[in-house]
Amino acid sequence: MEELLTPAEMAQADANAVASGTTVEVLMERAGWAVAQAIRTRFRPCPVLVLCGPGNNGGDGYVAARLLARAGWPVTVAALAPPRGDAAIAAARWHGPMAPFTAAEAARASLVIDAVFGAGLARDLDPSVATVLAAARRIVAIDVPSGLDGATGTPRGTVTPAELTITFHRRKPGHLLLPGRALCGDLVLAEIGIPPAVPPVRTWRNTPALWTLPSPGATDHKYTRGHVTILGGTSMTGAARLAAGAARRVGAGMLTIVAPESAAAIYRTGDPGLLVDTAPLTTLLADPRRKVWVCGPGLGLPAAQAALPILLRAGRQTVIDADALTACAGTPQALQGATVLTPHPGEFARVFGPPLFGPAGPDRLSAVRAAAAQTGAVVLLKGADTIIAAPDGRAAINDCAPPWLATAGAGDVLAGIIAGLLAQGMPPWDATCAAVWLHAMAARHAGPRLIAEDLIAEDLLAALGRQLHPVAAPARSSLLCAAVTRNSR
Repeated sequence: MEELLTPAEMAQADANAVASGTTVEVLMERAGWAVAQAIRTRFRPCPVLVLCGPGNNGGDGYVAARLLARAGWPVTVAALAPPRGDAAIAAARWHGPMAPFTAAEAARASLVIDAVFGAGLARDLDPSVATVLAAARRIVAIDVPSGLDGATGTPRGTVTPAELTITFHRRKPGHLLLPGRALCGDLVLAEIGIPPAVPPVRTWRNTPALWTLPSPGATDHKYTRGHVTILGGTSMTGAARLAAGAARRVGAGMLTIVAPESAAAIYRTGDPGLLVDTAPLTTLLADPRRKVWVCGPGLGLPAAQAALPILLRAGRQTVIDADALTACAGTPQALQGATVLTPHPGEFARVFGPPLFGPAGPDRLSAVRAAAAQTGAVVLLKGADTIIAAPDGRAAINDCAPPWLATAGAGDVLAGIIAGLLAQGMPPWDATCAAVWLHAMAARHAGPRLIAEDLIAEDLLAALGRQLHPVAAPARSSLLCAAVTRNSR
């Protein structure tokens, strides 16, 4: 599992390494070697200016400068301030040319190494430093581009984007959260001999190593694979149908759309495997086999306001999306009892208010964690850097979604995937993380002209299955589920 460490947790990991007998000097040598190696791998020899800060980030820069110069590269160092602590040891070993810390020097170099400040910078970047970095033609950053908050991905002052960033031991949330991910450019993660972090990590990158998909057993039948029930509206009927198709494609045994009588004929058209029921909600809730419900997609605000309290009081697993979230604007306590909440940023702000603010500005990761703790539900904040948080504080960041996933109906599909996985017995946190990853990967395989219907198309799922699982699956089985089960173990 790919752990993500905040700057504070990374500092603790560094301290653990020192306590176990590895000196800061050795860690600095290893880090500088990793930087020099990454640069030699990516670039041809050229004039390099290393901008060094006074702390350990600057110390890594002095080491990288020495090793690049030893390899024959023309290297100059510019120091923002005299080095201190262990960085002074690394600086004392640099015997090459020095230059003023100025924009003119940065503009003259073919490549600038940003070793000024790392991810733990606790103040806004000084404008004079930002001006020097902005003059560079190409930048390689050590740890993060100077001024980027490693915990939130938020710039502290003006941050100049890097073409390449080298970080050590573990990524930080700010490497995955936007705009930090874009400011870092290509990211190289180098291992420098730091032991696992203590206390246990609470944040991960969302990958198949984080969860295991359900796999049908020989004795399973449609009820053991789970019955998903979706509340359908009268006008935007496509939303519930997209969610229904997604739940079925990922393996739910049965799917029912609960529809008003006036719209039932629309839902019954097209998909012969889709059940449609017009019975009252209270009647349907009397069936204990209906364990997973989806409330919100295309439902309409009045219907959502009426149905949501009944559904939550029934104690079933519920995926709450769209209109059902808007129905709780300003009253997040009304969502207590839900299983999974799937807001986009606008819906999140309507329900919970603006994201929490940290020292550097908006802190969406902390805000989603707080929302999960407040409601007792897994909260999924949708976006290009989707955040998933559990009530117990666990969080994951998904960074594999392509930009073309931003299309109408894609959120309905995601709600259906979550419900389908819940119905098969996945825990809410696991099901939500898995659904986000599957959703993103399906979009990547569909390509830039994606429409929401493509995400649940049989030919797309078959293509994904053939790539991830060489064993052919029956034509109408849960291909996406089967494809990734092996890949996620």
